[in-house]
Amino acid sequence: MGQYVIRRILAAIPTLVFISFVIFALLDLAPGDPTSNLPQSIPQDVKERIRTTLGMNDPFLIRYGKWAYQFMVVEPINAVEEMTGARIGDSTNRLRLTSWTSRGKPVVDIVVERLPQTLWVVGSAYLLSVLIAVPLGIYAAVRQNSLFDHLATLVAVIGFSLPTFFTGVLVIQIFSVWLGWFPTLYNTTLRINSINTFGEQVRQMVLPIAVLAFFQVAATTRFTRASVLENLRMDYVRTARAKGLAARAVVLRHVVRNSLIPVVMLVALGIPAIFGGAIVTEQIFAVNGIGQLLITSIQSNDIPVTQTCLMIYAVLVVVFNLIADVTYGILDPRIRYGSGAAR
Repeated sequence: MGQYVIRRILAAIPTLVFISFVIFALLDLAPGDPTSNLPQSIPQDVKERIRTTLGMNDPFLIRYGKWAYQFMVVEPINAVEEMTGARIGDSTNRLRLTSWTSRGKPVVDIVVERLPQTLWVVGSAYLLSVLIAVPLGIYAAVRQNSLFDHLATLVAVIGFSLPTFFTGVLVIQIFSVWLGWFPTLYNTTLRINSINTFGEQVRQMVLPIAVLAFFQVAATTRFTRASVLENLRMDYVRTARAKGLAARAVVLRHVVRNSLIPVVMLVALGIPAIFGGAIVTEQIFAVNGIGQLLITSIQSNDIPVTQTCLMIYAVLVVVFNLIADVTYGILDPRIRYGSGAAR
């Protein structure tokens, strides 16, 4: 197992390097530069000096090398300094990846400011979806073809079919505009310093969390139900029942344990997906998170911020794919990792 994990980590490194090269190349081909939004009254030679100062006139590989160095080396160090207050060496002369539209503010500062909002909303939504979907899928499978199973299937199909931008607008119209139960937009300037402000924070988190969780519950419920139904038909279940074990004991001790192995894989692989879904949801509810930052940076042609946000999503996909593979090997005793493929 240890050798397999090391091989996967070593394989993930060139994968991320390749992804970073593709992201940088595609955005480099996009039209526009940091001087495109400047007033027309600024002389052309001044704009050219700005481009030279930002390294826009350097060859492609030189610009990619500088960006990769700043993103992979400088920014993690500065992020640690921002969050811990510790100084790691002399950072005054280090290159810092700066935003084109935020008056030269370092990209890491912008990301660190936005990250807590995304983690609160996305993390809460994902945890809630797992806590609801797994028991729901198990019970629907055990009570197959019952009224509960049909209702759970209907709700899951609806939730999986409706995109988050539609359900987001729908719940705002119903619960914010018509009923007035929740605020229409997310107040990112709210600071929790009392019971009242904590209640306001909870109220404004309900709708975006519900939209994200509803979509994820639908997918996880259907997958859990299918996995449990598959295991209920296995020979070991009939053997356990023939030995006189109660139906409840068979389900909890044997069926659920084996059924949750692929579900855990789905949960691990679904984390990057729910971050992707948060891009649209944050835009709808005006949550000042990473998703909204990506949209606004694309709209304002802020290439450094866009590159950084896209790399964060790429890292999430690669890392959680690695976690899913390793977790599958730990949970399933039938999997053994040798020098070659799993057997």
